[in-house]
Amino acid sequence: MSCETDWRSIAVARHDSSVPPMSSLAAFAAVSFAIIIIPGPSVMFVVGRALSLGRRAALITVLGNAAGFYVQVVLVALGLGAIVERSVAVFTAIKLIGAVYLVWVGIQAIIHRRENAKMAVAVEGADVVAHRSLFVDGFVVGVANPKTIVFFAAILPQFVQTGGAPAGLQMLALGVIFAVIALLSDSVWGLAAGTARQWFVGSPRRLELVGAAGGMAIVGLGVRLAFTRRND
Repeated sequence: MSCETDWRSIAVARHDSSVPPMSSLAAFAAVSFAIIIIPGPSVMFVVGRALSLGRRAALITVLGNAAGFYVQVVLVALGLGAIVERSVAVFTAIKLIGAVYLVWVGIQAIIHRRENAKMAVAVEGADVVAHRSLFVDGFVVGVANPKTIVFFAAILPQFVQTGGAPAGLQMLALGVIFAVIALLSDSVWGLAAGTARQWFVGSPRRLELVGAAGGMAIVGLGVRLAFTRRND
């Protein structure tokens, strides 16, 4: 009888140590929500996409963005996040790559604003997907945000349970929570901005101006990212 009890105790202990406790998961979810709910580069990019191309394009962008976030989690779990956190050169390189890409995407939205507006009106307000690379665009913006990876490198280790599963696996599990919250929050922003855009579908001229405004917002976001500084 005592032997059976011992085996059950060992099994429970192993199960409990395999993942962070619920209190840690809840605390990390609260921290993640507090960070995500504040509009940042990802939200601004999604809103710009929604204004330029519509709700469907925004949601595809959100999916790519969440995937980019999770790649950052993987990098932190592998130990590469510490390099970004400590190296000014790596931080700056990632920042500039993301900034240049954003400016390019924004300029493309401005250049093609007329074509996008005509297509939207032609399909009676349906969302326009002008490029097959919407997911990739969102992914690049998500993975090229240096402040997010620094956040992961600084915060994730604090929620790892000592003596449990390997730290990397626990960080990957925590990263899923962050990605899901970001997916839901950014989707709300994208749907709201895309719905506002639908009000202008009746007028190609007004819709063209909205598309240009979305492109300018993305360009502005790229410029802002280029001047982002480390919080050392």
